[in-house]
Amino acid sequence: MRLFRRKSTAADPPDPRTAWPEQHVPEDPAVAAETFWQGWYDLLPMVSAALGGGEPHRVEHELCQLVEALHPRLHFSLERGRRSIYALVVTGQEDPELRPFTDAWRAAAPPDDAIWEYHDSVPPVPDPTEVTVNLGEHRISLADVRVVAQVEDDVVDVAVFHPGFRHLDEAARLTMTFLPLDATLGERLAAERLRRVETAETEPAGAITLLEFRELVRALGGGTPENVGAAD
Repeated sequence: MRLFRRKSTAADPPDPRTAWPEQHVPEDPAVAAETFWQGWYDLLPMVSAALGGGEPHRVEHELCQLVEALHPRLHFSLERGRRSIYALVVTGQEDPELRPFTDAWRAAAPPDDAIWEYHDSVPPVPDPTEVTVNLGEHRISLADVRVVAQVEDDVVDVAVFHPGFRHLDEAARLTMTFLPLDATLGERLAAERLRRVETAETEPAGAITLLEFRELVRALGGGTPENVGAAD
């Protein structure tokens, strides 16, 4: 369960006539990473208290400042962990310019323990078919998502279908096209292997489940091109 995921934003939107202020980018990612972890240790009692009280918003501002000091274009989230109770994710959303900062951040991170684990990209959900997404009045179970994939040169074109798509507006359909793929593969593998992603209005022939899709994509890497259905 994602507790929150936001970049820091100003309290009021900037005047569009005013130039956006230049944001400081550290010169040395390793030094910036060490500074981050020092700040994290100082902030950890407050973070633990906020999460224990079910009020993660109480530390959002401080965490935003901490992450922005590492690099102003990084995103972060506090989530339920896979092995630990909580997970801290700091991600550059696979932007190669940000990779030195996330690499340095992960290299300087403490070992995972029973309370915290640390990720430099959004990890996959252990079982996406157990996830239900609430979009306004609509509840979308990822167990009902079906995908059809075409593999070529170890990258994948995919069409995503859910019977509830017909009840969603265009923005929500777009969200629910990409969200199941990220939940299934994780941010890094999705960026590496997915090429074209489309929304299917009707269930295509030969569609597979998200868990079958995960198995297909994870098996890529030098094999012969293969098709599972055909992306329209």
